Amino acid sequence: MLESNHSGNGSAPNNAVEQVKSGSETAPRTELEDRQDLAHAFRLAEAFGFHEGICNHFSVSLDGDAERYLINPYGTHWSEMQPDSLLLIDGDGKVLEGEGEVEDSAKFIHIGGHRANPRHKALLHTHMPYATALTMVNKGRLAMAHQTAVRFYGRIEYQDTFGGLAVSAEEGERLAETARSKQHIDVTFLSSHGVVVGGESVARAFDDLYYLERACRQQIFAQQTGGELKELDRDIVELTVEQINRDIQQFSDAHFRALSRVIDNNPNHRFVF
Repeated sequence: MLESNHSGNGSAPNNAVEQVKSGSETAPRTELEDRQDLAHAFRLAEAFGFHEGICNHFSVSLDGDAERYLINPYGTHWSEMQPDSLLLIDGDGKVLEGEGEVEDSAKFIHIGGHRANPRHKALLHTHMPYATALTMVNKGRLAMAHQTAVRFYGRIEYQDTFGGLAVSAEEGERLAETARSKQHIDVTFLSSHGVVVGGESVARAFDDLYYLERACRQQIFAQQTGGELKELDRDIVELTVEQINRDIQQFSDAHFRALSRVIDNNPNHRFVF
């Protein structure tokens, strides 16, 4: 099977390396802009069914010299998340501004992840159903059988061991090791758990989250037919990745802004996923 990447293989295709380099140069953003984007991401994720109760968490690393993050408070439903709902925390997880508390797993997954790969300004962790379903299958992998899946070629890591709930610094460090040692990785499948998606901006990370779930759903639907997946040849996969990467940042921004406008102008709009 031609996969997006193999667990334990630290090498990245040339196009993935170039993508890391090109995506690292972004203009600084204000805290208010980051709050607005992250609040939109939460409400949109809920609208698409990516959430699980009041669990799961998104975070943003603020630009500047001080180690500061925005993250959701435990107990706030994603559909009601507003810019001022978000907590401002430091590198120890201490709440500096806002009302509420940080869930332990959120603190250990996100702080460790941001530190391990500073390129990831935004980290989104969900148990969204189709992507999570692949983590429940022995050696579950996203096959390169559709152009949506191909956008993730060379950017996925699979952790095939479940280490329990990420409520300790040790488990958070284990999860962060991938981000530290494989800087080209943007998507990590956590065995029997869920996924973590990182990006240079909230818009980029959310766009990947959206299309990752669609790619996983397409694969599961195809496998339900009982037929064999028609996987793409490596040369056409690499060509398609090159084509996608030419304007993926512009496309991601445009997609996220469009979705944000819709939910701002009509909060009751029912999205079709």
